[in-house]
Amino acid sequence: MANETHNQTGFKLVGCKNFIRTNPKTDRFKVKHFHHVEFWCTDATNTAHRFSHGLGMPIVAKSDLSTGNLTHASYLLRSGDLNFLFTAAYSPSISLSSPSSTASIPTFSPSTCFSFSNSHGLNVRALAVEVEDAELAYTVSVSYGALPSSPPVVLENGVKLAEVRLFGDVVLRYVSYNNPNQNQNLLFLPGFETLSGESSNSSLDFGIRQLDHANGNVPELSSALKYIKQFTGFHDFAEFTAEDVESGLNAVALANNDETVLLPLCEPVYGTKRKSTIETYLEHNEGAGFQHLALASEDIFKTLREMRKRSGVGGFEFMPSPPVTYYRNLKNRVGDVLSDEQIKECEELGILVDRDDQGTLLQIFTKPIGDRPTIFLEIIQRVGCMLKDEEGKEYQKGGCGGFGKGNFSELFKSIEEYEKTLETRRTA
Repeated sequence: MANETHNQTGFKLVGCKNFIRTNPKTDRFKVKHFHHVEFWCTDATNTAHRFSHGLGMPIVAKSDLSTGNLTHASYLLRSGDLNFLFTAAYSPSISLSSPSSTASIPTFSPSTCFSFSNSHGLNVRALAVEVEDAELAYTVSVSYGALPSSPPVVLENGVKLAEVRLFGDVVLRYVSYNNPNQNQNLLFLPGFETLSGESSNSSLDFGIRQLDHANGNVPELSSALKYIKQFTGFHDFAEFTAEDVESGLNAVALANNDETVLLPLCEPVYGTKRKSTIETYLEHNEGAGFQHLALASEDIFKTLREMRKRSGVGGFEFMPSPPVTYYRNLKNRVGDVLSDEQIKECEELGILVDRDDQGTLLQIFTKPIGDRPTIFLEIIQRVGCMLKDEEGKEYQKGGCGGFGKGNFSELFKSIEEYEKTLETRRTA
């Protein structure tokens, strides 16, 4: 078959043009949607405030010394349905001297947190999904080959939490509630208290609403896909090869039945004219981990204007904008979706635009968010693909507009150019 890619295991990728999207609905257990993302760091207070300031996400809840937690400091940021949790360990000697564990995240381990931060710097420890029954999800996952990380724990009010290994040192966390409305009634998880006052940044809102997808980098794609698909039942949602995106990577995106949880995975391809950015990531991250988190905005222009105001004052910097030539043909490509004024604003803000047979995608990428050239953020808005559920409520189909296949080349060129600046002095 044309554009077919093989690796050493015999695993085959047919490429973007030949990939046919189907949804066999093979989930092993009911997966509803993303619940939260937990970052492990060495200073949760300042990291949480940096993200709050840079993304316009209020700090809505805390679990720390002031709430009786002697084990870890955790701060929850929320914007719409997006939940970012930042966690750092207190001194192990303090937590070990307490009569019983005071951790609000029962799976937390100070020694593992210290080791994680040493190996990976600032990065994602847990990707949490809400499931119908966390205990069932864990049991089924392990029975289908998932490596256990933390067995099910029942918290107050019947909230359940369990974890299995995903890739590298990242875990997939299952969260479930006694009834569908309990999630709305609880602030977050038992043990967290409301954060109020000036320190919460409660007035901030840049328009970010949910986690669109979480993109992982792995050394070898076929074994990672086989492992995750086997215990989750997730299906292939999209596929790219090095030939598709003109860069040194292969990628496959997985999705749950409802296609509300999108999990793309990338592997490096060696021997290309430019060193694969995935290879660079794996070197600096000391193994597999999340490459980027895509945050969906309801108004990407508003989000970008606010974020760019803060880029040089404690916010996030962005990858260099594409050349002027990129925008010359944009009206021909998406003029039926975006107005002339919006196209001009895309150019001014450096937004990339792509589309597939279903919808249109607007996206932009930050530079790495920490010291290492590893994890970064994507701000994204999808246009089109509106459907109605059984109750007549309108919603957008997952992955509408694709994953910016037409933008991959521009994106990875800019990442590669950025990485060259990091290599220049070392080489000299």
